[in-house]
Amino acid sequence: MNKLLKKSLSKRFALSAGALTLFSVIAAPGAAIAQQKFVSIGTGGVTGVYYAAGGAICRLVNKDRADHGLRCSVESTGGSVFNVNTIKAGELDLGVVQSDVGYNAYNGEGQFKEPFEKLRSVFSIHPEPFTILARKEANIKSFDDLKGKRFNVGNPGSGTRASMEQLLKAKGLDMTFFSLASELRPDEHGSALCDGKIDGFFYGVGHPSANIQDPTTTCGAQLVPITGPEVDKLVEANPYYAKVSIPGGLYQNNPDPTETYGVLATFVTSSDVPDESVYNVVKAVFDNFEDFKKLHPALAHLNKEDMVKNGLSAPLHPGAEKYFKEKGLIK
Repeated sequence: MNKLLKKSLSKRFALSAGALTLFSVIAAPGAAIAQQKFVSIGTGGVTGVYYAAGGAICRLVNKDRADHGLRCSVESTGGSVFNVNTIKAGELDLGVVQSDVGYNAYNGEGQFKEPFEKLRSVFSIHPEPFTILARKEANIKSFDDLKGKRFNVGNPGSGTRASMEQLLKAKGLDMTFFSLASELRPDEHGSALCDGKIDGFFYGVGHPSANIQDPTTTCGAQLVPITGPEVDKLVEANPYYAKVSIPGGLYQNNPDPTETYGVLATFVTSSDVPDESVYNVVKAVFDNFEDFKKLHPALAHLNKEDMVKNGLSAPLHPGAEKYFKEKGLIK
Protein backbone atom coordinates (compact mmCIF):
# COMPACT_ATOMS: atom_id res chain seq x y z
CA MET A 1 0.00 0.00 0.00
CA ASN A 2 2.77 2.40 0.94
CA LYS A 3 4.52 1.61 -2.32
CA LEU A 4 1.34 2.39 -4.30
CA LEU A 5 0.84 5.64 -2.40
CA LYS A 6 4.42 6.66 -2.97
CA LYS A 7 4.13 5.86 -6.67
CA SER A 8 0.90 7.85 -6.96
CA LEU A 9 2.36 10.84 -5.12
CA SER A 10 5.51 10.79 -7.21
CA LYS A 11 3.40 10.75 -10.39
CA ARG A 12 1.31 13.68 -9.15
CA PHE A 13 4.43 15.61 -8.23
CA ALA A 14 5.91 14.93 -11.64
CA LEU A 15 2.72 16.16 -13.29
CA SER A 16 2.70 19.27 -11.10
CA ALA A 17 6.32 20.02 -11.88
CA GLY A 18 5.63 19.48 -15.57
CA ALA A 19 2.63 21.77 -15.44
CA LEU A 20 4.69 24.40 -13.65
CA THR A 21 7.41 24.14 -16.29
CA LEU A 22 4.82 24.41 -19.06
CA PHE A 23 3.22 27.42 -17.32
CA SER A 24 6.64 29.08 -17.07
CA VAL A 25 7.27 28.57 -20.77
CA ILE A 26 3.87 30.01 -21.65
CA ALA A 27 4.11 32.89 -19.18
CA ALA A 28 7.66 33.92 -20.04
CA PRO A 29 6.87 35.53 -23.41
CA GLY A 30 4.04 37.46 -21.78
CA ALA A 31 6.37 38.69 -19.08
CA ALA A 32 8.90 39.79 -21.70
CA ILE A 33 6.18 41.64 -23.61
CA ALA A 34 5.03 43.34 -20.43
CA GLN A 35 8.56 44.59 -19.80
CA GLN A 36 8.98 45.99 -23.31
CA LYS A 37 8.42 49.76 -23.50
CA PHE A 38 7.32 51.73 -26.54
CA VAL A 39 8.15 55.26 -27.67
CA SER A 40 6.56 57.09 -30.58
CA ILE A 41 8.14 59.95 -32.54
CA GLY A 42 6.03 62.52 -34.40
CA THR A 43 7.68 63.91 -37.52
CA GLY A 44 6.17 65.53 -40.64
CA GLY A 45 5.31 64.62 -44.24
CA VAL A 46 6.88 61.44 -45.63
CA THR A 47 8.99 63.35 -48.19
CA GLY A 48 10.43 65.79 -45.63
CA VAL A 49 13.58 65.61 -43.52
CA TYR A 50 11.60 65.31 -40.23
CA TYR A 51 10.30 61.91 -41.27
CA ALA A 52 13.78 60.82 -42.35
CA ALA A 53 15.34 62.10 -39.10
CA GLY A 54 12.68 60.39 -36.97
CA GLY A 55 13.20 57.18 -38.92
CA ALA A 56 16.96 57.42 -38.39
CA ILE A 57 16.51 57.85 -34.62
CA CYS A 58 14.09 54.91 -34.40
CA ARG A 59 16.40 52.69 -36.45
CA LEU A 60 19.24 53.25 -33.97
CA VAL A 61 16.97 52.78 -30.93
CA ASN A 62 15.51 49.53 -32.29
CA LYS A 63 18.96 48.19 -33.18
CA ASP A 64 19.72 47.79 -29.45
CA ARG A 65 16.22 47.04 -28.15
CA ALA A 66 17.38 43.67 -26.78
CA ASP A 67 19.57 45.63 -24.34
CA HIS A 68 17.13 48.31 -23.18
CA GLY A 69 13.68 46.85 -24.02
CA LEU A 70 12.61 50.01 -25.86
CA ARG A 71 10.80 49.78 -29.20
CA CYS A 72 10.57 52.97 -31.26
CA SER A 73 7.97 53.81 -33.91
CA VAL A 74 7.98 56.81 -36.26
CA GLU A 75 4.76 58.52 -37.30
CA SER A 76 4.15 60.86 -40.24
CA THR A 77 2.21 63.89 -38.93
CA GLY A 78 1.06 67.39 -39.83
CA GLY A 79 4.34 68.85 -38.51
CA SER A 80 5.68 70.97 -35.63
CA VAL A 81 2.51 72.48 -34.13
CA PHE A 82 0.67 69.15 -34.41
CA ASN A 83 3.60 67.36 -32.73
CA VAL A 84 3.67 69.77 -29.78
CA ASN A 85 -0.09 69.53 -29.22
CA THR A 86 -0.06 65.73 -29.51
CA ILE A 87 2.86 65.40 -27.06
CA LYS A 88 0.95 67.67 -24.69
CA ALA A 89 -2.11 65.39 -25.02
CA GLY A 90 0.08 62.37 -24.16
CA GLU A 91 -0.51 60.72 -27.54
CA LEU A 92 3.11 61.04 -28.71
CA ASP A 93 6.25 60.64 -26.60
CA LEU A 94 8.69 62.69 -28.68
CA GLY A 95 8.58 64.85 -31.78
CA VAL A 96 10.58 66.98 -34.18
CA VAL A 97 9.64 70.68 -34.08
CA GLN A 98 10.99 73.95 -35.41
CA SER A 99 12.86 75.91 -32.74
CA ASP A 100 10.48 78.88 -33.11
CA VAL A 101 7.42 76.67 -32.59
CA GLY A 102 9.06 75.12 -29.51
CA TYR A 103 9.77 78.60 -28.13
CA ASN A 104 6.19 79.75 -28.68
CA ALA A 105 4.76 76.55 -27.17
CA TYR A 106 6.87 76.74 -24.00
CA ASN A 107 6.13 80.45 -23.52
CA GLY A 108 2.47 80.46 -24.62
CA GLU A 109 3.08 82.84 -27.51
CA GLY A 110 2.13 82.97 -31.20
CA GLN A 111 -0.30 80.18 -32.06
CA PHE A 112 -0.29 78.79 -28.48
CA LYS A 113 -2.80 80.34 -26.09
CA GLU A 114 -1.15 79.04 -22.91
CA PRO A 115 2.38 77.90 -21.98
CA PHE A 116 3.21 74.20 -22.31
CA GLU A 117 5.34 74.17 -19.18
CA LYS A 118 6.08 70.43 -19.37
CA LEU A 119 7.75 70.76 -22.79
CA ARG A 120 11.37 69.56 -22.64
CA SER A 121 14.24 69.69 -25.13
CA VAL A 122 16.17 66.55 -26.05
CA PHE A 123 18.64 67.86 -28.66
CA SER A 124 18.68 70.01 -31.80
CA ILE A 125 19.15 68.51 -35.24
CA HIS A 126 19.69 70.29 -38.59
CA PRO A 127 19.28 73.90 -39.76
CA GLU A 128 16.05 74.61 -41.65
CA PRO A 129 16.15 77.54 -44.06
CA PHE A 130 12.75 78.89 -45.06
CA THR A 131 12.55 78.06 -48.73
CA ILE A 132 10.40 79.53 -51.49
CA LEU A 133 10.27 77.56 -54.72
CA ALA A 134 8.49 79.01 -57.77
CA ARG A 135 7.57 77.91 -61.30
CA LYS A 136 10.15 79.36 -63.68
CA GLU A 137 7.32 80.62 -65.97
CA ALA A 138 5.90 82.71 -63.09
CA ASN A 139 8.94 85.05 -63.15
CA ILE A 140 9.10 85.37 -59.35
CA LYS A 141 12.40 86.92 -58.22
CA SER A 142 11.47 88.13 -54.70
CA PHE A 143 8.74 87.73 -52.09
CA ASP A 144 7.00 90.89 -53.33
CA ASP A 145 6.55 89.26 -56.76
CA LEU A 146 4.18 86.75 -55.13
CA LYS A 147 1.40 89.36 -54.98
CA GLY A 148 -1.68 87.99 -56.73
CA LYS A 149 -0.06 84.58 -57.29
CA ARG A 150 -1.33 81.11 -56.38
CA PHE A 151 0.86 80.23 -53.41
CA ASN A 152 1.01 77.29 -51.01
CA VAL A 153 1.31 78.63 -47.45
CA GLY A 154 1.64 75.22 -45.73
CA ASN A 155 -0.81 72.86 -44.10
CA PRO A 156 -2.52 73.86 -40.83
CA GLY A 157 -0.65 72.43 -37.84
CA SER A 158 2.78 72.69 -39.47
CA GLY A 159 5.71 74.86 -38.39
CA THR A 160 5.94 76.02 -42.00
CA ARG A 161 2.44 77.50 -41.81
CA ALA A 162 3.14 79.19 -38.46
CA SER A 163 6.33 80.78 -39.84
CA MET A 164 4.57 81.88 -43.03
CA GLU A 165 1.93 83.67 -40.97
CA GLN A 166 4.63 85.36 -38.89
CA LEU A 167 6.43 86.57 -42.04
CA LEU A 168 3.20 87.95 -43.53
CA LYS A 169 2.43 89.76 -40.26
CA ALA A 170 5.94 91.26 -40.18
CA LYS A 171 5.34 92.61 -43.70
CA GLY A 172 1.91 94.00 -42.75
CA LEU A 173 0.18 91.48 -45.05
CA ASP A 174 -2.32 88.63 -44.78
CA MET A 175 -3.46 85.72 -46.97
CA THR A 176 -5.34 88.07 -49.30
CA PHE A 177 -1.92 89.08 -50.66
CA PHE A 178 -2.18 85.91 -52.80
CA SER A 179 -4.92 85.17 -55.34
CA LEU A 180 -4.98 81.65 -53.86
CA ALA A 181 -3.49 80.58 -50.51
CA SER A 182 -3.46 76.78 -50.77
CA GLU A 183 -2.84 74.51 -47.77
CA LEU A 184 -1.19 71.48 -49.35
CA ARG A 185 1.03 69.13 -47.35
CA PRO A 186 4.74 68.93 -48.25
CA ASP A 187 4.25 65.65 -50.11
CA GLU A 188 1.69 67.39 -52.36
CA HIS A 189 3.14 70.81 -53.16
CA GLY A 190 5.95 69.73 -55.53
CA SER A 191 3.68 67.94 -57.98
CA ALA A 192 1.12 70.78 -57.76
CA LEU A 193 3.88 73.22 -58.73
CA CYS A 194 5.06 71.20 -61.72
CA ASP A 195 1.45 70.55 -62.80
CA GLY A 196 0.83 74.32 -62.91
CA LYS A 197 -1.79 74.26 -60.13
CA ILE A 198 0.22 76.70 -57.95
CA ASP A 199 2.90 79.28 -58.76
CA GLY A 200 5.06 78.69 -55.69
CA PHE A 201 5.31 77.29 -52.18
CA PHE A 202 6.89 78.14 -48.83
CA TYR A 203 8.59 75.37 -46.84
CA GLY A 204 10.92 75.20 -43.84
CA VAL A 205 13.21 72.26 -44.57
CA GLY A 206 16.74 70.95 -44.13
CA HIS A 207 18.86 70.83 -47.28
CA PRO A 208 19.40 68.95 -49.49
CA SER A 209 15.80 67.74 -49.60
CA ALA A 210 14.16 65.41 -52.11
CA ASN A 211 11.10 67.62 -51.71
CA ILE A 212 13.00 70.50 -53.35
CA GLN A 213 15.15 68.40 -55.63
CA ASP A 214 12.21 66.79 -57.45
CA PRO A 215 10.56 69.99 -58.77
CA THR A 216 13.89 71.71 -59.55
CA THR A 217 14.83 68.69 -61.67
CA THR A 218 11.40 67.85 -63.12
CA CYS A 219 10.17 71.32 -64.11
CA GLY A 220 13.12 73.67 -63.56
CA ALA A 221 11.61 75.30 -60.44
CA GLN A 222 13.51 78.31 -59.08
CA LEU A 223 14.59 79.15 -55.53
CA VAL A 224 13.50 82.65 -54.44
CA PRO A 225 15.40 84.70 -51.80
CA ILE A 226 13.63 85.87 -48.64
CA THR A 227 15.34 89.12 -47.66
CA GLY A 228 14.59 92.75 -46.81
CA PRO A 229 14.20 95.06 -43.79
CA GLU A 230 11.22 93.11 -42.37
CA VAL A 231 13.27 89.90 -42.39
CA ASP A 232 16.20 91.73 -40.78
CA LYS A 233 13.89 92.87 -37.95
CA LEU A 234 12.44 89.35 -37.50
CA VAL A 235 15.91 87.84 -37.16
CA GLU A 236 17.04 90.58 -34.79
CA ALA A 237 13.96 90.30 -32.55
CA ASN A 238 13.79 86.50 -32.27
CA PRO A 239 16.69 84.43 -30.88
CA TYR A 240 15.53 81.25 -32.65
CA TYR A 241 16.02 82.78 -36.14
CA ALA A 242 19.24 83.14 -38.11
CA LYS A 243 20.16 84.25 -41.64
CA VAL A 244 21.05 81.34 -43.91
CA SER A 245 22.31 80.86 -47.46
CA ILE A 246 21.27 77.86 -49.56
CA PRO A 247 24.43 77.01 -51.56
CA GLY A 248 24.42 77.55 -55.32
CA GLY A 249 24.46 74.37 -57.37
CA LEU A 250 22.89 72.29 -54.60
CA TYR A 251 19.85 71.90 -56.86
CA GLN A 252 19.63 71.58 -60.62
CA ASN A 253 18.80 74.82 -62.50
CA ASN A 254 19.75 76.92 -59.45
CA PRO A 255 23.45 77.81 -59.85
CA ASP A 256 23.55 80.82 -57.49
CA PRO A 257 23.35 81.00 -53.67
CA THR A 258 19.89 81.89 -52.29
CA GLU A 259 19.76 84.20 -49.26
CA THR A 260 17.06 83.51 -46.69
CA TYR A 261 16.59 82.96 -42.95
CA GLY A 262 15.53 79.98 -40.87
CA VAL A 263 15.34 77.94 -37.70
CA LEU A 264 16.73 74.70 -36.30
CA ALA A 265 14.85 71.43 -36.21
CA THR A 266 14.74 70.30 -32.58
CA PHE A 267 13.83 67.03 -30.88
CA VAL A 268 11.44 67.54 -27.95
CA THR A 269 9.40 65.58 -25.42
CA SER A 270 7.40 66.09 -22.22
CA SER A 271 8.56 65.94 -18.60
CA ASP A 272 5.95 63.15 -18.23
CA VAL A 273 8.03 60.81 -20.43
CA PRO A 274 10.25 58.62 -18.18
CA ASP A 275 13.90 59.61 -17.77
CA GLU A 276 15.06 56.10 -18.70
CA SER A 277 13.21 56.17 -22.05
CA VAL A 278 14.67 59.54 -23.09
CA TYR A 279 18.13 58.53 -21.85
CA ASN A 280 18.07 55.39 -24.02
CA VAL A 281 16.89 57.30 -27.10
CA VAL A 282 19.69 59.88 -26.69
CA LYS A 283 22.24 57.12 -26.02
CA ALA A 284 21.20 55.27 -29.18
CA VAL A 285 21.82 58.38 -31.31
CA PHE A 286 24.99 59.71 -29.67
CA ASP A 287 26.67 56.30 -29.18
CA ASN A 288 26.11 55.65 -32.90
CA PHE A 289 26.71 59.23 -34.02
CA GLU A 290 28.64 58.54 -37.23
CA ASP A 291 25.94 56.09 -38.34
CA PHE A 292 23.25 58.69 -37.54
CA LYS A 293 24.96 61.32 -39.71
CA LYS A 294 25.03 58.93 -42.67
CA LEU A 295 21.29 58.25 -42.59
CA HIS A 296 20.35 61.50 -44.41
CA PRO A 297 22.39 64.22 -46.20
CA ALA A 298 20.84 66.96 -43.99
CA LEU A 299 22.41 65.23 -40.95
CA ALA A 300 25.90 64.94 -42.44
CA HIS A 301 27.40 68.10 -40.87
CA LEU A 302 26.01 67.77 -37.34
CA ASN A 303 28.27 67.97 -34.32
CA LYS A 304 27.44 66.89 -30.79
CA GLU A 305 28.54 70.09 -29.06
CA ASP A 306 26.07 72.23 -31.05
CA MET A 307 23.21 69.75 -30.70
CA VAL A 308 23.17 69.95 -26.89
CA LYS A 309 22.77 73.75 -26.80
CA ASN A 310 21.80 75.44 -30.10
CA GLY A 311 18.14 76.17 -30.74
CA LEU A 312 16.87 74.55 -27.54
CA SER A 313 13.74 76.55 -26.66
CA ALA A 314 12.76 74.59 -23.51
CA PRO A 315 14.75 73.14 -20.59
CA LEU A 316 16.60 69.86 -21.19
CA HIS A 317 14.77 66.68 -20.23
CA PRO A 318 16.53 65.03 -17.22
CA GLY A 319 17.11 61.84 -19.24
CA ALA A 320 18.97 63.79 -21.93
CA GLU A 321 20.79 65.88 -19.34
CA LYS A 322 22.03 62.73 -17.56
CA TYR A 323 23.56 61.31 -20.76
CA PHE A 324 25.16 64.64 -21.80
CA LYS A 325 26.74 65.05 -18.35
CA GLU A 326 28.08 61.49 -18.39
CA LYS A 327 29.80 62.19 -21.71
CA GLY A 328 31.10 65.62 -20.68
CA LEU A 329 29.02 67.45 -23.29
CA ILE A 330 27.53 69.73 -20.63
CA LYS A 331 28.62 70.57 -17.09
